[in-house]
Amino acid sequence: MSDPNDPMAEIRASFFIECEELLEALQDGLQSLDDGDEDAETINVVFRAVHSIKGGAGAFGLEDLVRFAHRFETVLDEVRAGRMTPDADALKIFFQCADHLSDLVRVSRDDGDLPDDKTAELLQHLDDLLGETGAPEEDAEEEIDFQPAVLSLDLDLGDAEDDGDVAELPSLDDLPSPSTSTFTIMFRPENELFDTGNEPFHMLRSLDEMGECKVTCHMDSLPDIADLIPEQSYLYWTVELQSDVDEAEISAAFEFVEGLCTLEISKQASDSVTEYELPDDIATDMDADAETSEADQTDEVLPSLPEISEAPAVSGVADVAESNGPQKEDQVTPTAAEKQASPATPKSPPTAAAAKSVVRVDLDRIERLVNLVGELVINQAMLSQSLESSGLSPHSDAMNGLEEFQRLTRDIQDSVMMIRAQPVKSLFQRMSRIVREASAAVEKNVRLHTEGESTEVDKTVIERLADPLTHMIRNAVDHGLESSEDRIAAGKPEEGRVNLTAAHRSGRVVIEVSDDGGGINRPKVLQIAIDKGLIPEDANLSDSEIDNLLFLPGFSTATVVSDLSGRGVGMDVVRTSIQALGGRITITSTPGVGTTFSISLPLTLAVLDGMVVQVADETLVLPLNVVIETLTLTNEDVEMVRPGANVVRVRSGFVPLFDLGQELGYRAPIDDYEGSVVLLIAHEDGSRAALIIDSIQDQRQVVIKGLDDSFYRAPGIAAATILGDGQIALILDTSDIITNAIGAAGSPSAQTLTGLSA
Repeated sequence: MSDPNDPMAEIRASFFIECEELLEALQDGLQSLDDGDEDAETINVVFRAVHSIKGGAGAFGLEDLVRFAHRFETVLDEVRAGRMTPDADALKIFFQCADHLSDLVRVSRDDGDLPDDKTAELLQHLDDLLGETGAPEEDAEEEIDFQPAVLSLDLDLGDAEDDGDVAELPSLDDLPSPSTSTFTIMFRPENELFDTGNEPFHMLRSLDEMGECKVTCHMDSLPDIADLIPEQSYLYWTVELQSDVDEAEISAAFEFVEGLCTLEISKQASDSVTEYELPDDIATDMDADAETSEADQTDEVLPSLPEISEAPAVSGVADVAESNGPQKEDQVTPTAAEKQASPATPKSPPTAAAAKSVVRVDLDRIERLVNLVGELVINQAMLSQSLESSGLSPHSDAMNGLEEFQRLTRDIQDSVMMIRAQPVKSLFQRMSRIVREASAAVEKNVRLHTEGESTEVDKTVIERLADPLTHMIRNAVDHGLESSEDRIAAGKPEEGRVNLTAAHRSGRVVIEVSDDGGGINRPKVLQIAIDKGLIPEDANLSDSEIDNLLFLPGFSTATVVSDLSGRGVGMDVVRTSIQALGGRITITSTPGVGTTFSISLPLTLAVLDGMVVQVADETLVLPLNVVIETLTLTNEDVEMVRPGANVVRVRSGFVPLFDLGQELGYRAPIDDYEGSVVLLIAHEDGSRAALIIDSIQDQRQVVIKGLDDSFYRAPGIAAATILGDGQIALILDTSDIITNAIGAAGSPSAQTLTGLSA
């Protein structure tokens, strides 16, 4: 690891943080190319990402990273120049190179080692691509496809040539092109430009490639060698450029150092064309020719022009119209109109103005801020309870101040949670690599489709969700999708499809992994479970219960142990990890169509809005976002489906009814429902259920406190919290309670009754 006392350590850390953003942009760009979006800007984004990583790596002497990025950049430059069109095989290599570049960044950051064979293999692939394009050598001149237009000028000079009266005309090569403009560029680098690994030589070379370039280096600020500071920038350059490019293209050459230098671009006036005079007799003949042909040609092609004698005789017709004095609007040629409009071109790309400033903060500082907000919420609850128990009037100043304090606390909590929230895009991009590697391992053609990448969730959730999602993606590729031959035989496309989606539902984030494979082979799953002794032979299970056998420890449908599966470790670990996050996972599968795994997670692991209820003298907290209605029961509202299985009538439908105290083991089943308080619960899958409680105490924000691993994880218990009076209350997972509801008959009636939901 790097020395913390190294003055470059902070800059180095910033570089690797920037690398993460650049790698994300690289993956986005390659995915766009793979989807068929081959516009120039997409290709430039990909090229710039690799180029920036290479430049920064060079500043820190990361030779392996620089060497690989340079070769990768060379191939991308061929694509950018239009000399190479990336096909499916080339894009596959690009994705592999992007993954390897990410590995190189990681090992460079952690001072680790990466096998050289992988680097050598990919470099060979890149060289093969360069060989196929027939790319020219770097120092070879670019061939210009130019055919000069022939202009016949019959000046009828007669014997003038012999008399020596004809002035010598200038060579056409000495005249500037009508479309050429002259720019003056002043470029002064700041000290920070060199700290980021950039080199002025590359910018100056880019300008030289745009046209005829005259560079002047100013050394007037250079001190004596005794006073010279190596880290200080003393030189600056002035460049005179004659080119047909516009100012935006010149600015683009400096886009990598924007904000790290002083850059001034000015365009010289377009009327600075050298004038040449012809002898009077030649000028007179030309005037006569112009008058003769005016009716036949000029009126058909161009608007009326001033007399030829008023303009430089060797200039083109369009330039004559432009270089003369003031003209009427209807006399301006189209070319001149375009030139008049050109100064309106912005000097910098429009996206630069819209860029947002970002402040990078240590995660430890954010965690400390979150903890302090949690303590603030607890103290606010304690203060509220103390004032309410003191008997103060609800309209007193103290109570009004308390309400304002509660609003302020809520605003602070929401703001802090927004800081911790991050899009799942980075997580989804990692899954793209998993799909590529897994599909290559099992020799299947698979494409990953993502949706909802901008869905935000707590950063801690994202970090702890990587391993479960990896297992699920590999499972979908290895077990879910059929081989190419089987897919073709079934009338499906040869390319398999894995969908990864994220969305907010009912105050939670739902992530789904689905495939268009053959679905779960339930008879096979049931037989494997019996053979392994996981269930008795005479077990009569529903489709949903058979699907859930996949989560049993030691269960695997793979017949051969491979790098991906077959060891019986995977889906049980997935469910354990999801439950540790306060989430749950469900399976839906249709034979011949595919399988979907749904993960439901809380948005944050810090604070939630809860309803505080009383059940059998116990204080419990339910997430407020799952409670859609409260009811007071009468005995006539309750119908018994069978012993131990009841439903409650809610307007035009029936909802399964559960006694929360009984399900948690606090009390025996109640016989009289008259006057009982019921909470109507809705879940993200649309199902509903009713829970009987004793009373509702309050609605408040509570701080989530995770249970230690040494505690037994009881079904339906998600976490705990500290109330305002210092009492500890359990936070419930209502879906888990309903799923595991046993009822008086000891049967899985919850899943059956949930189907009655209206």
